[in-house]
Amino acid sequence: MGLLLRDHSNVFGHSANGILMAPWEFDRAQFERGFRYELINGVLIVSPAPLENQRDPNDELGRLLRNYQENHPDGSALDATLPEHTIRTAANRRVADRAIWTGLGRLPLRSDIPAIVVEFVSAGKRNVERDYESKRDEYLGGGVLEYWIFDRFARVLTVFQRKGDRFRRPRVFNEDQTLTTGLLPGFELPLKKLFALADRWQEEV
Repeated sequence: MGLLLRDHSNVFGHSANGILMAPWEFDRAQFERGFRYELINGVLIVSPAPLENQRDPNDELGRLLRNYQENHPDGSALDATLPEHTIRTAANRRVADRAIWTGLGRLPLRSDIPAIVVEFVSAGKRNVERDYESKRDEYLGGGVLEYWIFDRFARVLTVFQRKGDRFRRPRVFNEDQTLTTGLLPGFELPLKKLFALADRWQEEV
């Protein structure tokens, strides 16, 4: 099926999937709620919201981060964290499962690139390749310092850390380990708990 030409409706919904759009048009557009909107290589991609086995551990991650921010002596290192946040790269607009800002000393502006971006891998070879390769390269180009990939299928969390203009060799944590990062001093993420939350939801066929 060929690409659809962009219509001129004021609000874009699921029927707009596949239309051509420039980055500046995407940034100014209004979208119907309930879907995920991304701009990939000049094409608007509309997809359903993440499934429960992605949202549940993501919600827990957000809770642990906020608890750290409010209760840990070094919690001020965390400026803010948001789920389903649009990341602006040079040409694309990616929706990250979670964005984490550190080191600003204030709430982030829309132009502030998150220090950490988190993705929860969806089923399917194309989704896995997108999260491990395409998004990794785009986030690197956008200035992200760390990229976390929570993979419930491989039972690991992979962390890419930026060094200069490239990512270092990834660190891989299994489900029995605890993630720590220098960007959030004292923060500990018990991965077993996140995997357990993902596991309790039945996988849709």
